[in-house]
Amino acid sequence: MNKKNRKSEIANLKSEISKKTSLHQQSWISYFKNAKERLFDDKQYDNNDRSVFQMDYDRIVFSSAFRRLQNKTQVLPFPKSDYVRNRLTHSLETASVGRSLGNIVGVEIIKKYPELTNEAGIQSTDFGHLVSAACLAHDIGNPPFGHSGEAAISQYFKSEQAQDFIKNLTEKQKSDLQNFEGNASGFRIIAYTPEQQSQIKGGLRLTLATYATFTKYPKESLPNRKTEKQASLKKFGLYQSEIETFEEIAGKLNMIPQHTDEGKAWKRFPLTFLVEASDDICYHIIDFEDGFHIGFIPFETIEKRFLNLADTANFDKNRYDKILAKNEKINYLRSVVINRLVKEAARIFTENEARFIDGTLDKPLLDLMPEELQTNLKAIIKESVDKIYRSEPVLKIELAGLKVIPDLLHKFVAANLFPEKHKQLHRLLPATYQNGATDYDKILNATMFISNMTDRQAVELYRHINGVELPGY
Repeated sequence: MNKKNRKSEIANLKSEISKKTSLHQQSWISYFKNAKERLFDDKQYDNNDRSVFQMDYDRIVFSSAFRRLQNKTQVLPFPKSDYVRNRLTHSLETASVGRSLGNIVGVEIIKKYPELTNEAGIQSTDFGHLVSAACLAHDIGNPPFGHSGEAAISQYFKSEQAQDFIKNLTEKQKSDLQNFEGNASGFRIIAYTPEQQSQIKGGLRLTLATYATFTKYPKESLPNRKTEKQASLKKFGLYQSEIETFEEIAGKLNMIPQHTDEGKAWKRFPLTFLVEASDDICYHIIDFEDGFHIGFIPFETIEKRFLNLADTANFDKNRYDKILAKNEKINYLRSVVINRLVKEAARIFTENEARFIDGTLDKPLLDLMPEELQTNLKAIIKESVDKIYRSEPVLKIELAGLKVIPDLLHKFVAANLFPEKHKQLHRLLPATYQNGATDYDKILNATMFISNMTDRQAVELYRHINGVELPGY
């Protein structure tokens, strides 16, 4: 090949690379060009004091639904030890990890694609603020009694007892209830405003990007598409009542649709993978740490597991040896481990960002980590299941949920469907949950009333209306 042809081939190759890069840049811009818009709100909020994503964080912090997380079970019920987390502290820690992860990724993405700043007004720090806000809200829809609460609601609506109530519902509406999902409840809490509460629609009226980043499973409950092995399709995150709202968000953010004839679904907004990783890191590492603090996991076991995960470059053995208290040793190791996992997750995301934004890579970041890290994480998960999640206190709270929640559901669903027959119970329903345009709305409202309770509220209400305990006695 002569020099002239060689130069021509190189020029053509550079042109192709340039075209692909330009398309890639445009994809990031298309995701973010409307990212700062608020749901059902045309007002411009950008100012010099806070970014719009910091405002989202603040709106979530000051919401009543977020405050209720302080009395919702993370793993262990009503912990007496100050060390043990509840849903509120877990959410705050996840938001902290998410901010760090988002900040690292943001620096790299803006460095590579400065057009995001020039054309969409996105700064590198916006990534951290956005991911942190979505992390803060990630558990806001979880019912009382931990994950067993979801199971209790689902089982109730599958039971013979509930069939007369749901007989007029569509298959998708039934599926929403029979496969109750805290992620879908969370989206409803932050995106829906009851008519009795306000004429201003949009729930917390967060930015479109925060809603999209929050939504781990952007699909409706049917059809079940778990066999496709995509993270986006593992569960569902949208009730029938919120599908139109999410369609508007997805359209403005150019999220990739993957609908079928049977139902609607989208690929995740790219930064949702960072929210998922932040939650996974905190869930696995910090639950394990709690197991040590309450005496379920021996010090030698947790020390070994954390040392196996620690980054040797950031582990200061001299400093570690000077720490005398076991609690403080574990605190130090936990910080080293989380730091390593955050950096590894950021590396994987930035190296594969082209595939995350075009939807061709749809797997959790922790599943893409080096085999050595995955092996050690799996060992931690196994010990957590055996020694924490199957411990006596956890089993007792699960059994309590399976008793309390179905009883409350049956009474309040009946009250909302037939208020004339159940006047006293109906009066106990707050106005924002009363009635509804259809049977589905009425049942979903009653279900959200129960789901939004704290563990203590649910137990107390169960005792009062069943005569086990009377108010003031």
